[in-house]
Amino acid sequence: MQAENHVPAEQLRDFTATPRMLKLAAMAAVTGTLGACAAWMLLRLINLFTNLAYFGRFSSAAVTMPAHMAPASILIPVIGGLVVGLMARFGSEKIRGHGIPEAIEAILIGKSRIQPKVALLKPLSSAIAIGTGGPFGAEGPIIMTGGALGSLFAQLFHLSSAERKSLLVAGAAAGMTAVFGTPIAAVLLAVELLLFEWKPRSFIPVTVAAVVAFCWRPLLIGSGPLFAYTGAPLLPWWGLALCGLAGLAAGAQSALLTLLLYGVEDLFRKLPLHWMWWPALGGLAVGIGGLIDPAVLGVGYDNIRLLLAGSLGLSAVLLLLADKAMVWIVALSSGTSGGVLAPLLILGGAMGAVEAHWMPFGDGGFWALIGMTAILGGTMRAPLTATLFAVELTGNPRLLPELFTASVCGFAFTVLAMRRSILTERIARRGLHLTREYSVDPFDVARVRDVMVQPAESLPAAMTVEAAMAFFNSGERHKSYPVVDNAGRVVTMVSRADVLRWIRDGWAPEDRLGDWEGGVVSAYPEELVGTLADRMAETGASRVPVIARDGTLLGLVARRELLRARALALKGERDHESALAPGSDPKGLSGPATAPISME
Repeated sequence: MQAENHVPAEQLRDFTATPRMLKLAAMAAVTGTLGACAAWMLLRLINLFTNLAYFGRFSSAAVTMPAHMAPASILIPVIGGLVVGLMARFGSEKIRGHGIPEAIEAILIGKSRIQPKVALLKPLSSAIAIGTGGPFGAEGPIIMTGGALGSLFAQLFHLSSAERKSLLVAGAAAGMTAVFGTPIAAVLLAVELLLFEWKPRSFIPVTVAAVVAFCWRPLLIGSGPLFAYTGAPLLPWWGLALCGLAGLAAGAQSALLTLLLYGVEDLFRKLPLHWMWWPALGGLAVGIGGLIDPAVLGVGYDNIRLLLAGSLGLSAVLLLLADKAMVWIVALSSGTSGGVLAPLLILGGAMGAVEAHWMPFGDGGFWALIGMTAILGGTMRAPLTATLFAVELTGNPRLLPELFTASVCGFAFTVLAMRRSILTERIARRGLHLTREYSVDPFDVARVRDVMVQPAESLPAAMTVEAAMAFFNSGERHKSYPVVDNAGRVVTMVSRADVLRWIRDGWAPEDRLGDWEGGVVSAYPEELVGTLADRMAETGASRVPVIARDGTLLGLVARRELLRARALALKGERDHESALAPGSDPKGLSGPATAPISME
């Protein structure tokens, strides 16, 4: 007898890729084109609304905010916020926020399906919010828009939810690549934040989409690094330690901004007004902030370039830091539409530029870049993405060690100081908790022999139906038992329900259990526990005999035993011991004693 649905150990592979991955990769190329076009359209819309709101002309050419604002300009962000509120109220509430949490929510609980109207209203609302002065970046909305286009394209075909997720994230990565010219960082962002897996099935299509979008970028948006920086200071031997300290400061800044952001959001929730009016109130704060310093309005890419060039004096940097933080926190808390990456770059860069005045080496641009990278690593909880993002954004790979050190330190600070990030707090407030940690499933490491119960109780094949009925009626019994022949080989699996059915179907009392030719779900001791768990879930088997290759019964695994694999993993996580301490087991030979057969 052989195990049903058994996957031989020699057929197990490192990855579960199938030829369908190639189909997804081809579809991702189309998704990458859609994401790049959506990025181009969003940037044009932002320019269009900026020209209309502040210059009174119908043009999509890039512009810089005026150096001075008239008092009446306070009303421009208010009107923009009012329009966004109306669009959210009567269009789709999913356009509120900065886009990435909404994309995560669609992946986790929406089966990677995004409505067509979101793909239309999200970029339009973001363009209105930013074009009327909103202190946001375009990346969050374009991630959401690219993801929506990828999801809509996937919904035209017969795909699984996991495959739709791959194309949704591919569209998001394509949009980010088109805006910033950072294909590697976009793929890393997908892995660290959006995919919730590391599989070729999703990684390769996402990479294809990002590369395709990068190829389209010179034709649609422009070529070269978006914020070129060529500086590379000569560090003393202790220089990386100072970069780490700057990273810790950026982590503290990230934590403070996150706390203030959601604290102000809580204040908005206490207002006796419908949330539709909140963006207009946030727009009022933006208008006032624009009067104080017009540089805080809009996406602020010029500010990033000035910070990297070290062109801003200390007073100008401090004003930008305080004013930008105020308008961004209030505006984003109001529920309007806009991204977080560009504001974080400005705020982290401003902090780094302030620190540069007391640093013993490096110019203002270097420390501004250190601050930008570290605050991204700490806020997004994605240090790899933040590091490669800074390298690609500036075209300067020589600063990789410094940027990585600062990013990891910012990340370390926030994961210790805060339970959730700016990207997951909003999702948690909607009742959905998620973990950002990846690890190998214990079920994919433990073998069946590690969790099986032995010896296993069994019934002889010669037992009669009458004797079996008496056996099940006498005392506490398991739900089912393996039936073995004289050689100890498993021939079937019998439960009390089986015996009752046989009696009802007219079996004679003297008929033997071995006469039943029903199939049996079994396992081999060298199998992975995860493979067996999948088989039990698919077949509904609650107890599975473990057999040798000749069919001899070796042990038994019930559903309760499956949890032993996880218990062993938890023991490895929580037990603190020294491998060289007296009485220890340095080879790890000791293990839990064989447990008795569990009752179900």
